[in-house]
Amino acid sequence: MVKKKNGYLRLAIMLILLVTAIGSMYVLNERYQVIGKNQPKSDFEKGPYSKAFMPTAHQGTIIEHPYFAISYVEEHEQSEWVFYELDIQRLKGKVDRNFNFRSDPAIQTGSAYHYDYRGSGYDRGHLVPAADMAASPTAVMTTFMMSNISPQARMFNRGIWRELEEQVRDWTRKSQHLFIATGPVLDDNLNEVIGQKSQVTVPKMFYKVLLDYTTPEKKAIGFLLPNEKSDEPISNFATTVDEVELVTGIDFFPNLPDSEEKRLESKYKMALWPINDFWTNLRIKEWNSY
Repeated sequence: MVKKKNGYLRLAIMLILLVTAIGSMYVLNERYQVIGKNQPKSDFEKGPYSKAFMPTAHQGTIIEHPYFAISYVEEHEQSEWVFYELDIQRLKGKVDRNFNFRSDPAIQTGSAYHYDYRGSGYDRGHLVPAADMAASPTAVMTTFMMSNISPQARMFNRGIWRELEEQVRDWTRKSQHLFIATGPVLDDNLNEVIGQKSQVTVPKMFYKVLLDYTTPEKKAIGFLLPNEKSDEPISNFATTVDEVELVTGIDFFPNLPDSEEKRLESKYKMALWPINDFWTNLRIKEWNSY
């Protein structure tokens, strides 16, 4: 009788372990599911504006992920732009950064690998910030794909680039909604590369382009920043969208009505994009000293 009980006990334990293992595999599969053609239609397919405002591909191949689109350039192993919308709802939530950087399965030729940056002296710099996807853990996870990463100098990534990201979130809270395109400036004068398996080009500059298409005051602005530490104010790097297009070769809002495109892209007013000095002071006094 004791032997039978022991046998039943062992069988029960084995069943429990089997169920636990299957459950763990299911959870992992849900957490790290591949973003691909079997996934639900993306925001860009659902909304009437996103595709209309999407930039053109200059050197890259456009790929739409569920929360943002990219134009990936195989030659440089990074995206020439990422494009997404940001509103107050998307900023609500707590960002869990406990995700691993990983290759983008949607890149047919293969994206860069996380270890290509190891020992290079450069940060894996986000183009779409994880904090801009705070409303969804799945969305945050997608920002850790290597197609959303570019080599950034440590004090640039953790300093002025970080401040610009914070300023953009402040502007979003004020205007309710922004269209955002951002990326590295990939030109023919880039000679530095990193990578153990892939050859990842190191950009000398990064840009960010913002469009507020809400009435009554539609507006746009661009930023061009050297990939280096800076103590200068963000406003020193502000420019027109036309200037960013000239430098990058990218047409950012090609489907705007011609008259409106000319008006919005040819000028900017810094007064319409007020700088929060809190972030500037924090960068200069703390972030630039890390």
